Amino acid sequence: MERRPLIPAVGLGVVGGVLLTASYEPVALPWLLPLGVACYALATRGHGVRRAGLVGLVFGVVFYFSHIVWMKDSVGPDAWVALSTVEALFYGLLGLAVPLLRRLPAWPLWLAAAWTTMETVRSGWPFSGMPWGRIAFAAIDTPAAPAVAYVGMTGLSFLLALSGFCLARFAEAVLARERRRGSAAAAVGVLAVLVTPAVLPYDVPETGSTTVAVVQGDVPGPGNDILWDHLGVTRNHVDATVRLAADVDAGRVPRPDFVLWPENSTAVDPFEPGEVNTGIREAVAAVQVPVMVGAIVDGGPKYVLNQGIVWDPRTGPGDRYTKHHPVPYGEYIPFRDIWNPTFGQLALITRDMKSGTRTEPLRVAGVRVSDAICFDVAYDDVMPPQVRAGAELLTVQTSNASFIFTHQIEQQFAITRLRAIEAGRWLTVASTNGQSGVIAPDGSVVASAKPRTTSVLVERVGLSTALTPAMRLGAWPARMFTLLTLAALVAGAVTYRRRRQFDGPAQETPAAEPTELSPTPSEAPVV
Repeated sequence: MERRPLIPAVGLGVVGGVLLTASYEPVALPWLLPLGVACYALATRGHGVRRAGLVGLVFGVVFYFSHIVWMKDSVGPDAWVALSTVEALFYGLLGLAVPLLRRLPAWPLWLAAAWTTMETVRSGWPFSGMPWGRIAFAAIDTPAAPAVAYVGMTGLSFLLALSGFCLARFAEAVLARERRRGSAAAAVGVLAVLVTPAVLPYDVPETGSTTVAVVQGDVPGPGNDILWDHLGVTRNHVDATVRLAADVDAGRVPRPDFVLWPENSTAVDPFEPGEVNTGIREAVAAVQVPVMVGAIVDGGPKYVLNQGIVWDPRTGPGDRYTKHHPVPYGEYIPFRDIWNPTFGQLALITRDMKSGTRTEPLRVAGVRVSDAICFDVAYDDVMPPQVRAGAELLTVQTSNASFIFTHQIEQQFAITRLRAIEAGRWLTVASTNGQSGVIAPDGSVVASAKPRTTSVLVERVGLSTALTPAMRLGAWPARMFTLLTLAALVAGAVTYRRRRQFDGPAQETPAAEPTELSPTPSEAPVV
């Protein structure tokens, strides 16, 4: 096999990483996504396992370090470098598999399955992983977005990856002056599958409606530190809810059926007597409907819980949802029994945040509500199981104050909008100081609040009980692509090894030594 130069391949990997980053917010040019994925395939082409892994790693470093650059200033450069490095390694591991998968017929199909499997694994491992950067998340506001209702986030990632790899195969055919009809037809076919749902969207019938008030209370002080004045944060949400009650009584706005507060609207245990508990009771008594409070709850001497609590004006606190995916080294310390850091920002994490396990929807004012807290919205094991269990409406409680001066809030809002399309449900999202909004089942934003303002959004939203195909499929697409990837790797490894044994520099055939001539009759011995 002819070995391609490494430096141009590395340069192409850098270009691909930049293009993929530009597909997401804040640049948000999603048409660059297939080009970025195609660059990955072209950069790793023609290399052995180790070189392809190196090129894939370079692509991953460029993409992931730039994609979550918001973490550098909001959380810290050490966390940004550590997380980006871990996530970039997965693109290097995928690169190791490229020479094996390219040996197979229809390699774009197998490589797309492997890309999708890589995203699935890194989104859940290690320490619950990091889903940010799944290529499906860049599809909002494109003709491909409605496809997520049919195939889910995993299936959409596969189709987008396949479109990029088919584009790469077409480019290779052009460069090699091969017949292009087959590769062009494959690329066009994948694009047709992607955009057909835009013409034939999956509509989920509504079975009723309810009115929700979304409260964004704002964060005092610099705006990016929820603990700078945590009592002020709670007071802002109480006051906004009391003003809402006055507007309802005056007939200026319709009475909501329930009120949604964001994550960290109370940063201390609201069940303990004190100012926070009193404030919540004041707000609930004024508005006279249930309030979904976002609270940090005491879980004993070693633990805390990040919860959404349904606080009823008559019965008090009731149903609770606990955040499923606390952030490692941000909300808990993995393996604290072995390593208990007491330096830098890590010293502030004195108690670990426990993970929740609830998959049943909350009951709020007679409505079954699916809840997710902050980063939970990016995980496939949080909202979809609640929808399959009967959730009629989606809610997200988030506290993006730490990221308020970055583009993280825009990236998360894009993911949130895709969740609404995937589930075929209305979705309401409350943030402490941005970005709050009400989202329709087609992903359109019906109402939104400006960041760093105190706002109350009162909207009538539809309720649904039917399931989209994506909700019915559940985790099966991820399982299917994982099995396909494993089978392709085995087949590719066998083929790769066989060809390595026979492919190689041609050996010159040594010239045959002249055969000895038989004795002529004159030289024959005389008998």
